[in-house]
Formats: sequence, C-alpha cells, structure tokens
Amino acid sequence: MLFWLSELSDGGDFFNLFRYITVRSGGAFFTALVFGFLFGQPLINMLRRKQGKGQPIRDDGPESHFVKAGTPTMGGLLILSAILFSTLLWARLDNQYIWLVLFVTMSFGLIGFADDYAKVSKHNTAGVSSKIRLGLGIIVAVIAGYWATRLHPVDLSGQLALPVFKDTLINLGYMYIPFVVIVIVGSANAVNLTDGLDGLAIMPVMIAAGTLGVIAYAVGRVDFTEYLDVHYVPDTGELLIFTSALIGGGLGFLWYNAPPAAVFMGDTGSLALGGGLGVIAVVTKHEIVWAIVGGVFVAEAMSVIIQVLYYKKTKKRVFLMAPIHHHYEKKGWAEPQIVIRFWIIALVLALIGLATLKVR
Repeated sequence: MLFWLSELSDGGDFFNLFRYITVRSGGAFFTALVFGFLFGQPLINMLRRKQGKGQPIRDDGPESHFVKAGTPTMGGLLILSAILFSTLLWARLDNQYIWLVLFVTMSFGLIGFADDYAKVSKHNTAGVSSKIRLGLGIIVAVIAGYWATRLHPVDLSGQLALPVFKDTLINLGYMYIPFVVIVIVGSANAVNLTDGLDGLAIMPVMIAAGTLGVIAYAVGRVDFTEYLDVHYVPDTGELLIFTSALIGGGLGFLWYNAPPAAVFMGDTGSLALGGGLGVIAVVTKHEIVWAIVGGVFVAEAMSVIIQVLYYKKTKKRVFLMAPIHHHYEKKGWAEPQIVIRFWIIALVLALIGLATLKVR
C-alpha cells in the first residue's frame, strides 16, 4: 500500500525509498514485529478467557506435556494478523504473487482455526476430521497450482526445475497440479507435525522463510538470475515483503512461545505457515530446494509415515514415539535441548539450500 508514495518522488527524495523492495521488506519486518509485541499479550489474555482449559493434551503423549495443560492455543492468529497487516501495508498490491501466497496462507489458516476451535470447544484432541482437513487443503492447493501456471512465464509453466542441473527442466504436464498439491499440502501438514514443543516449529519456519525470501528476490531479478544461472520468474521479488513480515510476526510470537510457552501456535498457525512456504517454493520454481531447506519438517513427517506403515505391517515401532521430536523426549532429552538442536539443523539445511543457487 505504501508503495504508492514512490509515485510522489522525483527520483531523489525520501519517497523514492518506497520503490525498493529491500526498504519495504525491512519496513514489513519491523511492522510485524511491533504488531506482535503490541497485540500479543492482549490476544493471549482473550484466548485464556475464551478457551478456559486451553489446548487439550494427548493422553498418549510424553508425560512431561501434562504440565502444559491450560495453555491457550490459536496463537497463530497473532502471526497471521501481523503478516496480513504488514504485507498489505508494504507490498505492491498489483503483484499477483502476493495475493496468491496470501490466499494459500490465510485459507490454510482458516482450516487450522476450525480444527483448533473444534478441539477447545469439545475439550478433546480430535478436532475436525482429518479427511475434511485434507480435502479442503487439496482444494486450496489445486486452485493455487492452477493460479501459478497462469502467472509463470510460458517456458516455465508446468515445468519442474532441478537444482545444480540448472539447464534441466522436466515437463510434468497434467501431473504438475497434483505435484503442487503434494508440495503445498505436504508442507502444511509437515509443519503442523513439527509444532509439538515450545518454540520448535516457529524458528525453523522463520529460517526457511528467510531462505525462500532470498530465493524469491534472486529469481525475480534478471541480473541475479543471469549471474546465478537460475530461471528468471518475473515479479517474485515482491515475496520478500511477505517473508520479512513472517519473520517479524514469528519473532513477536516466539517472545510468548519461548519455553514455557504462554500460548501455542495451534493448527491455525502451523498449517498456514507451512502452506505459505510451500506455495512460495512453487512460484519460485524451487520445490526440490524447499525439501532441503525444510528438511526438519520433512524428517518429522517421514518419521510419522514410517512409524505408521511399519507398525501396520509388524505391530512394532521404529521410534519410541512419533513425530521424531517425541522419540528424543522418550530417550530423556530435555525439551530445550531438542528444540535448539533442531534449530541448528534447520539453519545448516537453509545454508545448503542457498548454496544450490550457485552450485552447478
């Protein structure tokens, strides 16, 4: 919205700063951060009043989690509100990629909100049926996939780009939309599975957002794509505004989510953030790199899949408990130890993902 101020510029004054994505991304970050600090505690107080007993705790979960009973959930509302307000304030609203990413993020946020609301209102962990959540997520992802194909340059539409082998494009044809569904829905649910310890999900999400923001900025500039030898996707640089707002809003949330958490993100936040990051990977043509950058989320999701499939076949477990962060809890690791080590892994994977921009 503030971009219009650049139209008042003659090229050499203060208003000219609003032309630059880097300046506006900095503004988006600080706006979202301040938003989180200002409205975090009032939102938590409201959630406590409305929810009473807070988020239900799984009976079959680690014993240490029972001390968290009464902690309110739906803290994702704080992150999403900060992202929405900051992005609409600082981004160019004529950029279709901004609207695509906001559509996916807020749609998954609504799905997560419905699930959280069902849990706290019924005082159990069941929530909305997994089939309904999956079906709604697929519908959102199909729309996003079709939308992305309409926005991508003709030579990239429906194509899968490979890191390192940068001259290679794989034409997925009719399989492109199903592929996008797997990326977006898989991302949303992987982040959701990771959100099981105080602060565990939000920091890797912010690290991944920063990485994808840099990638979006790079592939949206002709000079950068020529130097890095990656595919040019016009106008994606504006997504740096969104990812900066996500980082700012995430830090504001982490202030209250740091152990011991005053509020949980809930499905409202985890599904939304995972879906948003997944669609950024799609529009920037870095889906495979996203699997590297989001390796923590991939590992969490795969641990559940492996556990379920192996148990169905053998009636035995590979992990003491899935997702894998619970496995380490069962092994006696302290919660902060698990969280910080996962943060470190997320940072290393992000650096590896960024390195693929130049390696060939």
